[in-house]
Amino acid sequence: MSIPTVDISKLYEQNSDLKKADVQALQDWASKQPHLPNISELQVILFLQSCNYSNELTKTTIDNYFTVRTLCPDIFGNRNPANQSVQKVLNCTVITPLKRVTNDGYTVFLSKLIDRNPEHFNFAHHIRYFDMLETLQLHEFGPQEGLVVVFDMEGTVLGHLAKMSNIMTLKTLLYYLQDAMPIRLKAIHYINVNPFLDKLLALMRPFMKKDLLNAIHIHGKSIDSLYPFVQKECLPRDYGGQDEPINVLHEKVKQRINDNAKYYAYEESQFVDEKKRPGKPKNTGDLFGVEGSFKKLDVD
Repeated sequence: MSIPTVDISKLYEQNSDLKKADVQALQDWASKQPHLPNISELQVILFLQSCNYSNELTKTTIDNYFTVRTLCPDIFGNRNPANQSVQKVLNCTVITPLKRVTNDGYTVFLSKLIDRNPEHFNFAHHIRYFDMLETLQLHEFGPQEGLVVVFDMEGTVLGHLAKMSNIMTLKTLLYYLQDAMPIRLKAIHYINVNPFLDKLLALMRPFMKKDLLNAIHIHGKSIDSLYPFVQKECLPRDYGGQDEPINVLHEKVKQRINDNAKYYAYEESQFVDEKKRPGKPKNTGDLFGVEGSFKKLDVD
């Protein structure tokens, strides 16, 4: 199966802010960075759009993206769908894009536990699962006006909290979302919340910028307060919406990931060679231990 790719020519036609000259200039810049992998035209477009067409911010974000994915293989490596760890997480949780965008034009991802046994829960592999699906989504359909993530906390217990309490994993996730991933993250919604969600957020808060803190919304057992952000018709039928039931969406996501081994092999071939980086090579301490001029989260 060929690697799924959106029609790039249509991206230029549909977006007057997207300039071929800017994309070419960034590709030329990337080709002169000896430590970076070969970066496709589509990838440059995704980064440029997510950075609101700032060339300099795009350069920083591109470097952050490939660096963190290279230095943290425990989270971003082993992407072959045939890998046992990938299959396990696919059977543990459904993470799925919904068909309808919100009234603001934002793409919605919904996450929900399928297997509620915390012994089967691996936080790092769940981050990889989300990343595998979102990067595939971007390559298949192009840049998103914005991304909204809805976490259904039903079935989570303290055992899951313990698995999510690894500080380095949390720091890596939040750095990736805020400073590296080519997305415009608009909001994170938690529904069917449990009391211990406050404990998880307390662990995350030191690594969250103000924009991300303001993007988090917590809903109770009733999800009516979600509807102004994610309209009811966008949701699966299980939630009273018009999208397909969760079990159908889950099977489609699993098939989609299993069918794209070639794409994930391509992703794994793109890594940073720190021995070739101009100046001092980077390590995880450089990424997570100091403040820098990083990508600002694009939230409302």
